Amino acid sequence: MIYSFFLWRKGFREDNRINYLLLLAGFIMNMTALYLRGARFGRCPTTNLYEAMTFVTWTLLAVYLAFGLWTRLRFLGAFASPFLFAMGTFALMPGLDLHNPERSSGITDLHAALSLLSYGAFGLSAVAASMYISQERNLKLHKMRAVFSMMPPMERLEKVMSRLLLGGFVLLTAGLAVSPFLMKERYGVYITDNPEIAPKLIWSAVVWLIYGTLLVLHGRFSQTGRRFAYGSVGSFIFVLLTFWGVSLLSTGHR
Repeated sequence: MIYSFFLWRKGFREDNRINYLLLLAGFIMNMTALYLRGARFGRCPTTNLYEAMTFVTWTLLAVYLAFGLWTRLRFLGAFASPFLFAMGTFALMPGLDLHNPERSSGITDLHAALSLLSYGAFGLSAVAASMYISQERNLKLHKMRAVFSMMPPMERLEKVMSRLLLGGFVLLTAGLAVSPFLMKERYGVYITDNPEIAPKLIWSAVVWLIYGTLLVLHGRFSQTGRRFAYGSVGSFIFVLLTFWGVSLLSTGHR
């Protein structure tokens, strides 16, 4: 993250691979930690807030490293680094790593993995949106660094942003579609208003509606450019600020 600040000061005028390699090293350590965690407890490591945030961080890194194979998209990492650092720091807060000794079922693992992967896609979409907003601001201020920038053109950023958002929406939809089967396994019914899970279900439905609305506005009503970018960033900030609180309120998701 600190190294990314130097890239910002340079205005992204050169293809610097150091940032990519630093994030690659972080990805390897993150993936190793997740593997050891899962092997130790015999389950998918997504059963508390520490594991959930670590899993989302891993997802963001994996998607970025894939996009970063293209030079023109590599500096996505300079914008992603602050998000990743903040999420990793939050995950290490005391009291979040509560061990659940019970083995989770395959349905639980599938539901958790799909949902957290969707948040990772939403996060990277917000990163692309941040790049879009920054590039647009530089152009409006007639800054020469926008002309010589190594960042992708604004049209390409908007395309990447919309596709990541759509991918996240599909993953979230699939994760929510698994929920009735999970409730059937745990409570014996497909639909329930059990207070153990109701807060998280309501919150997930709200998130689904927010991103669904963004996609509809973008596709049907041609809401493009700055408004779409601000919508992507604002939606992900909402997810970050409310995810942990709702998870604590919903005892079935703790």
